[in-house]
Amino acid sequence: MSYLELLKLAAPEAIVVVTALAVLTVGLTSTRAKALCPIVAAIGTAVAIGAVLMLPSHANLFGGMLVISPLNSLFKIICLVLALVTVPLASSEKSLRNPGEYIAVLLLGAVGLMLLVGSEEFLMIFIGLELLGLSLYVMAAFDKSDVRSAEAGLKYFLFGSTASAFTLFGISFVYGMAGTTALAAIGQKLAAGPVQPLLAVGIVMTLIGFAFKIAAAPFHLWAPDAYQGAPIPSAAFIASGSKVASFVVLGKIVLVGFAPARGSADWHAMLAGWSPVLAVLAALSILLGNFVALAQANVRRLLAYSAVAHGGYTLLGIIAGGRDGFSATLFYTSIYAVTLVGAFAVVGVVRRESGGDDLQNFAGLAARSPFLAASMSIFLLSLAGLPPLAGFFGKFYLFSAAFRAGGNHGLLWLVALALFGSFVSLYYYLIVLKVIFVDQRSSSTLQPGQSNAGAARTSDFNVSTSLDLFSRITVTLLAAAVLFLGLMPQTLAARILASLP
Repeated sequence: MSYLELLKLAAPEAIVVVTALAVLTVGLTSTRAKALCPIVAAIGTAVAIGAVLMLPSHANLFGGMLVISPLNSLFKIICLVLALVTVPLASSEKSLRNPGEYIAVLLLGAVGLMLLVGSEEFLMIFIGLELLGLSLYVMAAFDKSDVRSAEAGLKYFLFGSTASAFTLFGISFVYGMAGTTALAAIGQKLAAGPVQPLLAVGIVMTLIGFAFKIAAAPFHLWAPDAYQGAPIPSAAFIASGSKVASFVVLGKIVLVGFAPARGSADWHAMLAGWSPVLAVLAALSILLGNFVALAQANVRRLLAYSAVAHGGYTLLGIIAGGRDGFSATLFYTSIYAVTLVGAFAVVGVVRRESGGDDLQNFAGLAARSPFLAASMSIFLLSLAGLPPLAGFFGKFYLFSAAFRAGGNHGLLWLVALALFGSFVSLYYYLIVLKVIFVDQRSSSTLQPGQSNAGAARTSDFNVSTSLDLFSRITVTLLAAAVLFLGLMPQTLAARILASLP
């Protein structure tokens, strides 16, 4: 294969890299960098999406290092869209004093997502993980004016580097026992004989590394501080794009590479393998994430523990296995990512308007900005899984796939636990909505002689001015997407199912 042919197949990644360099150049040389950098990034990302659509339907380069398939192309587009909707959040964040550098790092992180999604070979997957991880560490610590941002970046880096060490150590064991790093070849090797103890250790260590990426308990300790301390756009991208790519890759690893070592998580027929390991992680994540979220007074920390629980829900589809289970996981993680970016966008506006993102800062938001209150309601009720929003169908699809898996409904215990967790989560989501629609802003935040009604009118003006056009369009599109995918989920679910082999 010639270099030109390789460049054609890797054109989307190359376009995003060139866009990142162009944004960096504009940011360093132009006096209007804050306005121009988001436009350049949006144009480059849109061109990269077009390049993905022009790729051939199937191609496999260098033993799986670059695989082009309908599934990989679809999720490259989803990752690029998540990066695209994060750009307006970055442009409206006043604390980010170097927008060109920040958006360039964001785009390099998107390249890491694309390499993760587009590879079925362990070495390239690890390279994608490291590129994504380094970008996210920088994004988490980017706000030099806030000590919590530095703390978030440091904790994320320390936990992330440890998880990367586990992943690489696990990959080395798998390579040593299987003699290859290609997922399909590893699957064939495992099917040829019993799983050796060192290979089992390698599988467990690899799963530990990915459990960190999806913030599954007990490997979630970085998430609350990273979500709360990082700049809003960074937290949104960590919670959305990183989760989507990680679940795509995790599904490929266990369902293709480690398929013969599956075992069983059925309550009546437990067998050693990766399936019971993921089942334990899912159960811990659901219980710990939901119960600890009940005690949170900060909305970003609440969303972080909620993300831990949602990671547990999403694992159900991978544990169930098969085309239905994996497609349910991919659908759920996609709609969850869209919903969470929207929720963080609203949190960002409230933080800029009120100076904080605790529950008390959301008091009376319905009076100050009905648009933001309605949008936040859509996002939170979708996360809770209420119809007719996308989260309802996502959970129904996920839980039904797990319920039907195996014989005699062996995963019923995990489905029942997930349903219980969903009921618990409804309480803390409704607490946020109660603060938004019922509570009034505390009198301690009012100016002398100003009434609550006057404060509402003044704050409404502040919200309107701080919510610029691009942010308003972004929130509107995300809320509309959540509604649309709730009413017509087959538009995405059928596409995902058809793209699976």
